[in-house]
Amino acid sequence: MDLQNVRAALVRQVLLCCKNQPLVYARTVIPVTTIQGAQRRYANMGNRPLGAMLFSDRTMQREAVEVAMLPFDDDVNRYTDSNEPIWGRRSVFRVSGRPLLVSEYFLPELLMRS
Repeated sequence: MDLQNVRAALVRQVLLCCKNQPLVYARTVIPVTTIQGAQRRYANMGNRPLGAMLFSDRTMQREAVEVAMLPFDDDVNRYTDSNEPIWGRRSVFRVSGRPLLVSEYFLPELLMRS
């Protein structure tokens, strides 16, 4: 990921639930330099789905998807009763050439619902 030199960013965290059961945890890191000009709308999403905004943005480009695992001491672990690792995916999206990092972690309860 090329966000190593970011000094200030907006962090958005979302839990996707079904019947009040958290199934997916998503974290987006948007550098302050990304949310300037026309991209300011990414700082004011409210409850709008990020995916809908990204995939309707004609300037959007997605970089490689990486497999990621949350550390056991991450706060997200409080949403699960499992001791299993929490696996997910992350990738950098570019809007008008500016990066934002999207990470999605699939809570063990999601797999138990299948």
